[in-house]
Amino acid sequence: MGAMGAMNAMDKTAKKRSRKRYMKPILARFSRAARARRLTVARLLLALAGIGLTPLGQAYQVPVQNDEASSASAVAQPLRPDPAFAALPAYSGTLGTRRILLHLGTKTDDPSGVHGEYQFADSGETILIAGERDGTTLEAEESNDGTHITGNWVGTFAADGSLTGTRMNPDDSEPEPFVLQPVKAGAAAAVGARPVSGVSNLSTGE
Repeated sequence: MGAMGAMNAMDKTAKKRSRKRYMKPILARFSRAARARRLTVARLLLALAGIGLTPLGQAYQVPVQNDEASSASAVAQPLRPDPAFAALPAYSGTLGTRRILLHLGTKTDDPSGVHGEYQFADSGETILIAGERDGTTLEAEESNDGTHITGNWVGTFAADGSLTGTRMNPDDSEPEPFVLQPVKAGAAAAVGARPVSGVSNLSTGE
């Protein structure tokens, strides 16, 4: 490998490491929530055992989960739309061949950081997204469970506010183009559109 090739490889590795920090605050928040839910369930089971309501009068053993088991249980819980993200600027368009609605805005504690979520019009599935905007360039990561990074985004904001670029898997495989147009404030649920899968802040045209 020549010097130029080595520099390109090092640059790509550095960018991957840099992207890893984007989702940490969001992933940490969901991990804390998962731990809180498990503690609540454990306390309830212990209380039931204390008053003799365990099945067949047997003592109930509360399972102890390690980090890997905890992560696995978190994966099983689909994300729900966050009302706070619904107030962020909205973009509508396509990711690959599927229509999506993206809410993406500046973080309150980091002017260069952005965060939000997007949803698929056909399923209502919610995906978290967080990253950094440098001028017109967007670099972000996504998570479909609040625990694992499931994709990378690299895009460009145009003068008209539109956002175009490529979404890839965490290893940068299977690139898909995205083409998104800004949605006017209050028009995410536009006239002539219908809610998708009970998600009130996602709609698709007739």
